[in-house]
Amino acid sequence: MQQTHSHTDRAPVAVIIMGVSGSGKSTLGPVLARALNCAFLDGDDFHDAAAVLKMSAGHPLGDDDRWPWLDRLGCAIGQALARDESVVAACSALRRGYRDRLRAAIQAPTRFVLLEANPDELQRRLKHRTGHYMPASLLDSQLAALEHPEADEAATLLAAGAPPEQLRDAALAWLAASVRQGG
Repeated sequence: MQQTHSHTDRAPVAVIIMGVSGSGKSTLGPVLARALNCAFLDGDDFHDAAAVLKMSAGHPLGDDDRWPWLDRLGCAIGQALARDESVVAACSALRRGYRDRLRAAIQAPTRFVLLEANPDELQRRLKHRTGHYMPASLLDSQLAALEHPEADEAATLLAAGAPPEQLRDAALAWLAASVRQGG
């Protein structure tokens, strides 16, 4: 049975569902946010128009494109936490530097859930996805950029092929354990 947690049950938490395009960030994010009784922010909504056009044209973003995007998303997450509200966000957060940038903008402990799938499964998902500006042709650049979280980062890895409810339950169990351990 799903257990719903209110932000009044414990200190607010920032959880970022991360991974490459097609890994299921925007599917798991709202499911986990409902379970935590908190807001969900989709990182895609924080890209500026120029970045969306660039990706739509099949060109990967560079760091200069990403820094303001990460700052906008991190600021929105930080504002929710300042209101004593937990928040779940979907963001690729592919490199350690990007996660560091998010943590700096959020200015509060942040936990990351990396959704990982094999490239063939990701390509299949992207080819069947409709209404999204990110073309499947950019997947290889994202996979090349991905830096797995290091031991000093509050992060866990989940297999993206599992059903969303199973991923939610695994994320909730990991979050509960990380809070008990002070992580």
